[in-house]
Amino acid sequence: MAASAQEVPGGVIVRPAREADLEAMSRLTARSYHELDVRTRQRDWPDPEMRSPGRSNHWIRRTHHTLHTDPEGCWVAEAEGEIVGCAVSRVRELMWILASFAVAPGLQGQGIGEQLLAAALHHGRGCLRGMLAASADPGAVRRYRLAGFSLHPQMFLTGVVNRDALPLVERVREGSAGDIDLMNSLDRRTRGAAHLSDHDVLLEQFRLIVIDQPGGQGYAYVDETGAPALVAASTRRTAADLVWEALASTRPGSTVSVSHVTAANEWAVDVGMAARLSLHQSGYLCLRGMKPPTPYLHHGSLL
Repeated sequence: MAASAQEVPGGVIVRPAREADLEAMSRLTARSYHELDVRTRQRDWPDPEMRSPGRSNHWIRRTHHTLHTDPEGCWVAEAEGEIVGCAVSRVRELMWILASFAVAPGLQGQGIGEQLLAAALHHGRGCLRGMLAASADPGAVRRYRLAGFSLHPQMFLTGVVNRDALPLVERVREGSAGDIDLMNSLDRRTRGAAHLSDHDVLLEQFRLIVIDQPGGQGYAYVDETGAPALVAASTRRTAADLVWEALASTRPGSTVSVSHVTAANEWAVDVGMAARLSLHQSGYLCLRGMKPPTPYLHHGSLL
């Protein structure tokens, strides 16, 4: 499929996304993801929350960046002037990444998602590897499997950190844009492709901590709650130290989550359990042409 509009039965048009669509795409994904979270929530999980204005701004900034670096990877479905679906994908070196994928509740199962995913996959037709983070939605997971992705169940740990369990971590320093070459090298080592300009966006949105020692190198982006948003390292011990440093920045008594943990990264399970967080399973890391990255915790959309 070339970068041109395609019609879906029912009068829905799948076309390339534009900057003017970003606000509507943000609202659509927020609504769709919240509806799914409510539908799939387990009793002992935290209550799902709608995307906050701050997180919506971050989503728009990341998608705006992708729209400029990968215009042929960003698509929307439009019906009577309303955005009812979107797919945002990017290519970094030889890896295709699906960042966001949503169809409006009530319009799923009508072929809209299939067309959007096909358009996004076409953008990565020359890639050797593919990577995306999937929810537990059965319909979406089925599409990914039919597209040739292997499904690796994801875990997450959540709760209040037992501060008595926090170890003293001495090797960690604050990071900066001067660490991008190091981080790209670690990206290639762990996941097979660098984040490249995506690091510019991550640096805007998260605190960066780094370990750069002879015994191990690694980095982690940490959000305002103290949760590690992305971790890559040369050794499991280094990755664990970075997560401990992130957890140490949580506010006493506040809830934090360590997300996107695959079975290949049991070191993160061990850290979370030592911090007295509870373990749960939700969603999948979907991979094509590669094994689960390790030691690595992926970002939900920049992966």
